[in-house]
Amino acid sequence: MESNIAQLCGVVISQLEFSHKTYGEIFYTFVLGVERRSGYVDEINIMVSERLIYDMPPQINECMEIKGQVRTYNEIVNGKNKLNVVVFAKEIYHCEDFGYHENYIYLEGFLCKTPVKRTSPLGRDICDMMLAVNRMYNKSDYIPCIAWGRNAGYGQQLAVGTKLAVEGRLQSREYKKKLPDGSVELRKAFEVSLLKLEEVEEEWTEEETQEGGGE
Repeated sequence: MESNIAQLCGVVISQLEFSHKTYGEIFYTFVLGVERRSGYVDEINIMVSERLIYDMPPQINECMEIKGQVRTYNEIVNGKNKLNVVVFAKEIYHCEDFGYHENYIYLEGFLCKTPVKRTSPLGRDICDMMLAVNRMYNKSDYIPCIAWGRNAGYGQQLAVGTKLAVEGRLQSREYKKKLPDGSVELRKAFEVSLLKLEEVEEEWTEEETQEGGGE
């Protein structure tokens, strides 16, 4: 089974934007809105090759189905390092909008930072984790994850280097960041909200920590 699976179905909510060009292949990004049962819409950044959309580029308000992987890459913004989280599309389809939205993520990777347990403003237990998921060409994607309730208590006890298999959804959320000058800036975070997690029997080698970050 693949170690990184993303399956999404939602509505396009932004125009295509040029991202980069690699070995003659052009990549674009756009934002897909995926509605939760609560009515909240997760705004997920999609990266797609021009060869997949050259004949039918995504248009705003169109319903799209996407199969791919969660990828991360670092970007310097205002002199600081920013981790960007996207879904890299391997397959992309236009579909009829019948109100069906899907947001499914499956990952297998190694816990690469000490889990941090905290309490939400509503009193729920939360545990922040970072999962290193290997991919081809000796690279890894470092994917932020968040566990809730009983899973948060379980996640807090895990050691760095533990291999996990997790299932959940990729979510976006806005938060306020207080800056050194006292002003407050509205920012957006992306993370995999975990519904299931379990340990996988495999030891973490030193080589795992040395594989490059995702791009």
